[in-house]
Amino acid sequence: MAILLGSIADDYTGASDLANTLTKNGLRTVQTVGIPDSALALPDVDAVVIALKIRSVAAAEAVTSATVADRWLRQRGASHVLYKICSTFDSTDAGNIGPVTEALSDGLTLVTPAFPETGRTVYLGHLFVGEQPLNESPLKDHPLNPMHDSNLVRVLARQSRGTVGLIDLVTVAAGPEAVKARLDSLQAQGFTAAIADAIFEHDLETLGAVALQTRASTGASGLGLGLARALVRSRPTALRTEAAAGAVGPVGGLAAIVAGSCSKATLQQIAVAEQTMPVLRLDPEKLLAGSDEINAAISWAGDRISAGPVIVAASAPPETVARLQSQYGREASGHAIETATSTIAAELVTRGVRRLVVAGGETSGAAVDRLGIPAFLIGPEIAPGVPVLRTIGTTHGDMLLALKSGNFGGEDFFAAALAKMH
Repeated sequence: MAILLGSIADDYTGASDLANTLTKNGLRTVQTVGIPDSALALPDVDAVVIALKIRSVAAAEAVTSATVADRWLRQRGASHVLYKICSTFDSTDAGNIGPVTEALSDGLTLVTPAFPETGRTVYLGHLFVGEQPLNESPLKDHPLNPMHDSNLVRVLARQSRGTVGLIDLVTVAAGPEAVKARLDSLQAQGFTAAIADAIFEHDLETLGAVALQTRASTGASGLGLGLARALVRSRPTALRTEAAAGAVGPVGGLAAIVAGSCSKATLQQIAVAEQTMPVLRLDPEKLLAGSDEINAAISWAGDRISAGPVIVAASAPPETVARLQSQYGREASGHAIETATSTIAAELVTRGVRRLVVAGGETSGAAVDRLGIPAFLIGPEIAPGVPVLRTIGTTHGDMLLALKSGNFGGEDFFAAALAKMH
């Protein structure tokens, strides 16, 4: 299997977001969970997205995992590798975007988290979430990676050994040749990375065409869109995409939703879903105190799941999360939530759940790891950035999953997801 494009995603929801975008834009794509075992038979595809769980780990660990994945992709034909990051640039001053970007590159790397379809735009190096600068958006209260600076040139520079420049919107609007000339100029001056502005999809097409000529790039799914379209334009007769809907047939079985995200969007989605399906809100403090909250939740769901979908949520408002982190520590708090949600998800699968929706990046990663899922086929889109996923090679039999980043989806996301998963 020779692939045209490789990608390394720093979390699982971001991986499915990118795989969805590549599929929609003409590339046959498979998402793997880590580096695939040699015994796993993957379909013939144009792109492979390797999902890692490295967004919030120590930078050295992230670099090691990413470079091993990069080697695997290049051995299978990928001449360009995209390091897929969150469109809200989730990271701390200790990393991991800067260190991984420098490890994967052999020169100056183009970087942009812009993804206009989901309201993420970059102007003069500043990231906007909708109409709000990043530091004024709900991301300022992110439980693991609170973002307090919208200037990505500064953010990336604080994480990097090298210097970071800017490719402004005027340059991007002038087209690929102007962007290439700016990259060459920055590299000649000793810069190692450049944040690129992007407001519209055609900006991403320009950036993708230029980035494809380099060894590696860093960005959100918007840059993946640009890369995919550039590849399709360059090889119009070589690429073909099977309809996503045909990639995932029905699986039947029970359905459940497990939420660990504390984002404003997910909290609202849970409130809307509660009008039509049973919701159990876990007590995060009891989880942290080591009580039997997990077994009680499994029992609650087990009594109801045969009658229809249920939601088990460990989500909490920002002020509650902040208080718990202050009392127990950020790492311990996150670990308790991930352990609880992944344990509950796995137990529900043993009880017949074959359609599972998971909300939250860290929550999704923990659940997929606990279930031992090695790879996914990409199905129809539920909401921008969130496709239906069909498992490949799982010991639990065929399953359909939706892995939702906390801020993605409309208020009725959970009902919409279940409607797409038959």
